[in-house]
Amino acid sequence: MKTAFYLSIVSMLAVSALFVSCSDDENSDTTKPVINLIEPEEGAMLKPGSILHLDMDLEDNVMLGSYKVEIHNNFNGHTHTKAEAKDTGETVPFAFNKSWDVSSLKNTHIHLHEIEIPANAKEGNYHLLVNCTDAAGSESYIARNIVLDEHGETGEHDED
Repeated sequence: MKTAFYLSIVSMLAVSALFVSCSDDENSDTTKPVINLIEPEEGAMLKPGSILHLDMDLEDNVMLGSYKVEIHNNFNGHTHTKAEAKDTGETVPFAFNKSWDVSSLKNTHIHLHEIEIPANAKEGNYHLLVNCTDAAGSESYIARNIVLDEHGETGEHDED
């Protein structure tokens, strides 16, 4: 009798474990989203006082969540600082950080012209990072080196 009792408990635990492991396998999305950053290209020179042209494709095997664009200076050994704008006319390091929701999409093409580089942005080397998170929380990112320079591109281009 005790053996039958223990056997039934072990059987119930085994069946429960089977259901739990199957449901976990079906619902776990561990594939990271894919970022194809088209513009700006690596080493792009951008002019202070212009608009950064961001062009990229995002995709996920199940569903996207959000993406974030961060720009920060790389003047002194890659310190991540945020600068406050000053009215003194002097240049200041440019910093940008914003997220967008793309949670209802599996893939999307992003064509942005809303990142304004201030006219008083300090010229020099910067990092542009794009981070994408899918609905399951898996993340991927891509980083580009860009340069702010008075002879750089203005972000204006002909639309197709």
